[in-house]
Amino acid sequence: MSIEPPTDLQTVLDGEVKEWHFHIYFHQKNQKEREAALKLRDAVLRLRRDGAFVAVPLFRVNLEPMGPHPVGSYEIWTPSETFSSVFSYLALYRGDLSILVHPLTRDALMTIINLSSDHEVRNAWLGPAFPLDLSTLPVRTEELPSQYQILKLGYSATTPSLTVEQRLKLGDRVEGILADDKEAAPAPARDDTTS
Repeated sequence: MSIEPPTDLQTVLDGEVKEWHFHIYFHQKNQKEREAALKLRDAVLRLRRDGAFVAVPLFRVNLEPMGPHPVGSYEIWTPSETFSSVFSYLALYRGDLSILVHPLTRDALMTIINLSSDHEVRNAWLGPAFPLDLSTLPVRTEELPSQYQILKLGYSATTPSLTVEQRLKLGDRVEGILADDKEAAPAPARDDTTS
């Protein structure tokens, strides 16, 4: 499946992912893996408490396959505001565990999400991938993907993001700084009709 990547700034900003799930996998009958997974979960909770990032593991730990997940697992939600910190931490300290990472997307025009695509097409893996049973997921739902709205982060954020004009200025600044750097590829000239 080939997708034409959009280059219109407003389209890209409107479609930006605001919330993510990490699914930490462990073979439920492997005591060592289960302990490692629970230890990682505890570390994430402690680091959230200490302000390292915002990450919310669900209370439930699936000790058997659940939904599309073929082995024991648990889910961690994180907003885009701290996604890179959580991703970095899990990439560095997951050990031998596999982690499914997927966005919680929404269609800006129809306010629907495609759960199957988020798990199957728009995913990434830390560690070896596991086959998923996507038949257990609804294809679409009318619900917004926003979780933990009380935190006012992700899709529920109340802090305004950069405007298109601010983004254009930022882009110009970065291009100016990198203009003489022979290792950095230059961006093509801006078509003034699209800005």
